[in-house]
Amino acid sequence: MVEFKLDWARATRTGQSEAVLCEPKTAAQIGAIVGHAQAAGRRLLLTRLAERKFDRLDATARAMLDYDAQSRTAILGGLPAPQHRERIAIVCGGTSDAPVAVEAARTLAFEGEEATLVVDVGVAGLWRLMERIDEIRRHRVVIAIAGMEGALFSVLAGLVPCPVLAVPRSVGYGVGRGGRTALRAALASCASGLVVVNIDNGFGAAHAALRMVGMPVAPR
Repeated sequence: MVEFKLDWARATRTGQSEAVLCEPKTAAQIGAIVGHAQAAGRRLLLTRLAERKFDRLDATARAMLDYDAQSRTAILGGLPAPQHRERIAIVCGGTSDAPVAVEAARTLAFEGEEATLVVDVGVAGLWRLMERIDEIRRHRVVIAIAGMEGALFSVLAGLVPCPVLAVPRSVGYGVGRGGRTALRAALASCASGLVVVNIDNGFGAAHAALRMVGMPVAPR
């Protein structure tokens, strides 16, 4: 018997929808949750759903989901038409940051927010960032994703007028392995207006950005 209790009132309380973290759950549990949400006519975002675990879901559950293997996210009920555009930018140091960037972008899209994605502008080639800095400055919040030493966080926070949400990425080697060096660099930054979420937490950064821009509660 699979037992669970989904928080459908979360949107009313916080303006943001229920989501299901799949990493610690079995395929049977995930399938039961998806079936329950479908029967209730609810939309649902699933995160950290590995491709191997998605493949173990039954065919009915898989057919109901819009699955993205890169970000390990799945969406039940489709994406709404965007309510807002060009309020939130997602800026990545390198292409290795794409899984977390897409997780953030799909989380925002699930809530009706279309983000601007700026990829491969790490500080090793600072000219790449400067080519797009005017575009980035037009946004109300920037989600910055970087591994290694995380220098992108401080550089961005020193160049844009809006809040910067740092997402340390578990990309690197030696002392940079696991994202802890990038995390400490973000926490120790001298740039004002920089706040930090946990390593690889694109989902959390997206929801923090939504609160910063004052996303209205949408009827569900």
